[in-house]
Amino acid sequence: MEKRLVMAIALSLLVLLSWSALAPKPQLIENTTVTANNSQLQVSPSPAAPSLQSVIPGKAFVDDVKETVKFTQDKKEIIFNPARATILEVIFTNNIEHRLPLKIGLLSDEGLVYKQQSVTKDSISFVYEDQVKRIVKKFTLPNNSNIIYLDIQVKNLSSSPLLEKFPVVLGRLDLSSKNKQARYQDVLIGAKEKPLHLSAGKDFIAPDVKFIGLRDQYFCAIIEPVDSTISAYIKKINAQESEVGVLDNEVSIKPGAQIGHSYRLFLGPQDLKLINSVKPEWTSIVYFGFFDFIAQLLLQFLGFFYSLVHNWGVAIIILSISVYFLLFPLSIKQMRSMKEMQALQPKIDALRKELKDNPQRLNKEIMELYKAHKVNPLSGCLPLLLQMPIFFALYQALIRSVALRGAHFLWIKDLSSPDKLYVFKNAIPFLGKDLNILPILMAIGMFVQQKISMGKASGEAAQQQKMMSIIMPIMFGVIFYQMPSGLVLYWFVNSILMLSYQFRINSQK
Repeated sequence: MEKRLVMAIALSLLVLLSWSALAPKPQLIENTTVTANNSQLQVSPSPAAPSLQSVIPGKAFVDDVKETVKFTQDKKEIIFNPARATILEVIFTNNIEHRLPLKIGLLSDEGLVYKQQSVTKDSISFVYEDQVKRIVKKFTLPNNSNIIYLDIQVKNLSSSPLLEKFPVVLGRLDLSSKNKQARYQDVLIGAKEKPLHLSAGKDFIAPDVKFIGLRDQYFCAIIEPVDSTISAYIKKINAQESEVGVLDNEVSIKPGAQIGHSYRLFLGPQDLKLINSVKPEWTSIVYFGFFDFIAQLLLQFLGFFYSLVHNWGVAIIILSISVYFLLFPLSIKQMRSMKEMQALQPKIDALRKELKDNPQRLNKEIMELYKAHKVNPLSGCLPLLLQMPIFFALYQALIRSVALRGAHFLWIKDLSSPDKLYVFKNAIPFLGKDLNILPILMAIGMFVQQKISMGKASGEAAQQQKMMSIIMPIMFGVIFYQMPSGLVLYWFVNSILMLSYQFRINSQK
């Protein structure tokens, strides 16, 4: 029974990890609007909502980049497209280069062509002017700050009132399957009552929100009005692309009058400490899904261990050892339960032989046998079950933690990716081009543990034990083969500790 339960857990592990890797991100809401009240965030169906086409007018945006302007700061480069007065992308140069395509600052999709107005060491401004209006967009980039300030001024040059809606695009997300970052992308709506994490795959409008953010695997962008609330939107441009942005209510500008709006932008890594230093409310952009609380806790412990040893690989090993000893009483109970089950195996085999034609009575007699000897066949799986939330939380933390991105340990060049001991010129069947040795070592360790923990059995039970000792290590090896090496390292250390204690138990026979 215990073996079957372990198999079920392994299959569940495979399903859950596959879902985590392939499924769209959090909440997918079809063409909706969100209205906020004092009690909760309510979602209303789209017929009551204004059309995004009516809210955000204009032509389809064509990103025709003819020239760019680059601002270089301490740890990032910000690339502007002067013709569109947008931030095209941010290149983070700390440790490993990472490009975050954004197209920030586009005033609707009107296809207006701007000109560069002025540039200083910490600001750049763009201007568009025709017979009707004059638009000035100024980006201020203080070198020692993680905030970028965006100021937009619109002046009515005509003799009639001018209606403007002031939409500002935070970014456009590539949702195509070719984009490896697509599965990590989601949007944060900073609603007054509670932050809301959404997929970027469907149209969405949320009025009266404090800020909106978007992110990929490691980095994020957040925009917030300086002195008001805004409406946030997600607009599906086509099957491959979505637009995320903010807009204010439509205003009427009198002839000769000028109206302005100011925004704060954060462009940087999903680093809780960094974001908290800028604005604590924005830390909700760092989100690890269902096991978020555990993941945040694990990262805090990892950060503490790293502060002691200054190596993320060693910190993961210390974390694995700490969790092992935390669950050690349950591990002892598991192993004792396994030994008790093995001691009962001859009696169970005898019952199976005697009652092979009466399965109902057989099950009843086996349960009575367990009860008489005070053996719980499920208690041995409790430590493994308790490890699962830690495992899933650590998986999410490792694949999204910018601190572990590019972190080295022994031959491992990046603890957030497979260990890649060797890269073949051509793909090898079942392995691909990368030889990841940690999952193989982990599977070997599991095989040895299965072998030394096997009790004396005969007949069908012996055959099942033999099959499980082969199938389980192979299954876990396959599941873990493309996992982040930091996660495999954690599980491998845990397996070695379990194996060493199993040797000790066996030596006391």
